[in-house]
Amino acid sequence: MKKALLILHQKTSEAGNIEKKLIQRGFILEYRRPPLGDILPTNIEEYNAIVIFGGPMSANDEDQFIKDEINWIGIVLKSKVPFLGICLGAQMLAKHLGGKVKKIDCNSSEIGFFEIKPTKSGIDIFDDQKFFFQWHNEGFDLPKDSTMLASGKKFKVQAFKHKNCYAIQFHPEVNFKLHIKWLYYTLFSNPKRLFTKGSQNVIYQLFLRIKYSSKISRWLDSFLDQYFLKKTV
Repeated sequence: MKKALLILHQKTSEAGNIEKKLIQRGFILEYRRPPLGDILPTNIEEYNAIVIFGGPMSANDEDQFIKDEINWIGIVLKSKVPFLGICLGAQMLAKHLGGKVKKIDCNSSEIGFFEIKPTKSGIDIFDDQKFFFQWHNEGFDLPKDSTMLASGKKFKVQAFKHKNCYAIQFHPEVNFKLHIKWLYYTLFSNPKRLFTKGSQNVIYQLFLRIKYSSKISRWLDSFLDQYFLKKTV
């Protein structure tokens, strides 16, 4: 029986389409939320896939769970378990590998749908889909001994691979329902964020969600089966 570990960072966090697609592929899912006191497992080999999702915190924060989670990635790297870091998860992986996590010079965000540019190493992965949903105000340098898969206009590193690990700055797990949920919570908790530099108009975001949602879902199917889970599906 295949088992996946999903690491989330808020009580209300959801794994969206990644949860749905892993279940469709026969995975039993286990969830851990380090900010809420959950301990990360050391018996990594019992899992067939591990995903660290995003969150509102920074990989540079001094919270102990952030430091512990970044250090814990070292256990994953010593294994052969497929690992995927999304947004904060990608930044944590980059930082563990020695890359710098930082804001860009113009202090801008990417909230909405933005185009990425595949490298020669990533052209097959991103050949059919280049627009993805983003939600971040920090990026990272390409870590040493890693392969760049895609770049962006503002945030230069959008995807990379390191050994058994993939890291992506964007959010393919976010479907229409989850997108609405993020907008709803942000409007009530931090509405200014939706009007910062680099944030698309909400109506335009939803227009692009309708345009790209099914395409991103198909891309995620392809990425999971042909790359991330290739040895397990």
